[in-house]
Amino acid sequence: MKRELILVIILGLGFTSCLRLDDQLFNNKKIAAYAFESYTGTRELADLNGQYLIPDSLIHPITFTSSSSDGEATIYGVYIGAIDRVSTDTVILYCHGNAHHMDMYWSRAKLLSKIVPNHRFGVLMFDYRGYGKSTGKPSEENLYADTDAALQWLASRGLQSERLIVYGYSLGSAPACEISLGKKILTPAKIILEAPFASSQVMINDASGLALPGSYFTNYKINNADKIRSINQPFMWLHGTKDDFLSIKTHGEVVFKNYKGTKGVAVRVDNAVHNNLPSVMGYTAYLEKLRMFIIGN
Repeated sequence: MKRELILVIILGLGFTSCLRLDDQLFNNKKIAAYAFESYTGTRELADLNGQYLIPDSLIHPITFTSSSSDGEATIYGVYIGAIDRVSTDTVILYCHGNAHHMDMYWSRAKLLSKIVPNHRFGVLMFDYRGYGKSTGKPSEENLYADTDAALQWLASRGLQSERLIVYGYSLGSAPACEISLGKKILTPAKIILEAPFASSQVMINDASGLALPGSYFTNYKINNADKIRSINQPFMWLHGTKDDFLSIKTHGEVVFKNYKGTKGVAVRVDNAVHNNLPSVMGYTAYLEKLRMFIIGN
């Protein structure tokens, strides 16, 4: 019944809108201010306990400018770590999912900053256009432009490619793959994708149960499963076996199978759904997997 209802909605959108599903990909929300630790709304990993708190001195709200064919936009972000050590630390660029804004993903970002206790790590998270306080409207082009602008912010503070790790979660897998192709000011040394989607075409197929041309329903041409073929740096893939939003079988497994680079690490987490993989896996085990992948010991 659920699939039939989705199909009716898709077909209706297909025949009534030139954009079809384009505006549905971004579930963005605007806010007046970020709350981070004190946020009381919907938050992923809401059970993260006090041992992962970040001192105020290591939380740095930032802004930078992103340019695309739509014009310039002001992008809001947060850097977790010693901002004066960007030029010497290992930095994780965290590309979040399609919902809401950075407050929702704050627990995920601060968890990543704890991969190695007392190790010199930084995490940069930012809101795409139209999310949170970032200006402009989200689109596929702008998604890539905003991520590129984040790279430029890091490069301007001395970060080199060999100390850059990109982590793409869900929607964030698209810009993570894009910047890993080696065409930007910085190229990540390693790429981590959690619950990635294979392509916009596969999303259409999964929702409808039919092999319908994606161009009927979206102008987007996102294809992570194809881009991963050209990514050679070490790659870690994480996916929950019970993910009912982006199926591990039709999305994640396809992306990982297509990877032909130097080192591929697959982490399949039994019983995890789309948004709870770190907690189902256990935070200690999750961080240990990431630590071994990033620094190797």
